Amino acid sequence: MTATITSFPIGNADSTRLTLADGQRLLFDFADMGKSDGSDVSFDLLAAIKDDLRADRKPKLSVLCFTHLDRDHCFGAEDSFHWSHSPSRQGEERIKYGELWVPAAAIIETELDCKDAKIVQAEAQHRLIKGEGIKVFSSPKKLEDWLKRRNLTLKSREHCIVHAGEPLDNFTLSGSAKAEFFPHCPLSWTQDDDGEVNRNEHSIVLHVTFREGSRDTKLLLGSDVDSDTLSAIVRSTKRHGNEERLEWDVLKLFHHCSYKALNKDGKEDDPTKPVPDVKWLMEEQGQYRSIIISSSQKIPLPGSKEDNDQPPHRKAANYYKKLQNGRNGTFKVTMDDPKKPIKVKISSSGASFLAAPAVLPASSAAAKPMRAG
Repeated sequence: MTATITSFPIGNADSTRLTLADGQRLLFDFADMGKSDGSDVSFDLLAAIKDDLRADRKPKLSVLCFTHLDRDHCFGAEDSFHWSHSPSRQGEERIKYGELWVPAAAIIETELDCKDAKIVQAEAQHRLIKGEGIKVFSSPKKLEDWLKRRNLTLKSREHCIVHAGEPLDNFTLSGSAKAEFFPHCPLSWTQDDDGEVNRNEHSIVLHVTFREGSRDTKLLLGSDVDSDTLSAIVRSTKRHGNEERLEWDVLKLFHHCSYKALNKDGKEDDPTKPVPDVKWLMEEQGQYRSIIISSSQKIPLPGSKEDNDQPPHRKAANYYKKLQNGRNGTFKVTMDDPKKPIKVKISSSGASFLAAPAVLPASSAAAKPMRAG
């Protein structure tokens, strides 16, 4: 079958589903904002995920990944998924999944204030203690300390740990999935240097390669990291001679089109001027006719009340639009059509858009949009 990338219209929130060549579904983040008070999102994310599994007769997702535990990446998760640590949160109506992927920060953070995030954390901790059904990205010293307090060692859970720069061993280009996953972030040494958990900067960033026929198509799956973290990723990648691991045909944009991903100090420039390492990543590594997807509200009009420092940032969008126009590429925003996901198919010709059917609204209620930042 054809591999696809689907990004859902859920406001300034993230959810992206990968369907691999062998039919496996991997869901990256889940924020069902259509069920959130104060949100103008009408899309029913839970129904969309369930309907897709049902249509292809899939009993479960292969992977459920939370890049980090901000509310706009996990809202509604408590009531939507089957949680093995909690019998009261199980049942046939809940979505099942094989592996849970989380950053190390999701295990060790102690100041979560979102109930959905707390449930994800409890499940991740439960699975790591058992030593099965989980991949934890990075191994900072605090994770080792957390394990020691539970009479476990990092070595005993080595099979559950994923390190930046090492492809995940259960997906290969030569296997049935015809896909390879290469983690770039979080970086353990930056977490140790930071000391405290920095949820955005310690989130998961992945490079995915799809193979169809003799062609490889590359996806950079961004989260909410800023320009400092992206610069560290670029420098580390170059240091190890892995520049091809930052080439991209499709980019799921960082932090809902925030200026901070280009230049955390560059909010006044129009268009935003990226710092040198991010400029290289955007301008040298993005391919001809590439696709950028911004998981965000519509880009604000100049002078509108939404035209402020919060994402989506108009001046950052101006940079991406100019960049893509110069190489016959595309810049797409998930909320430009609030009823249809953006769907990209992967073929022997590369990445191209696939028409997605309209989805009925979750509700007709509309209120002020939720902003992320």
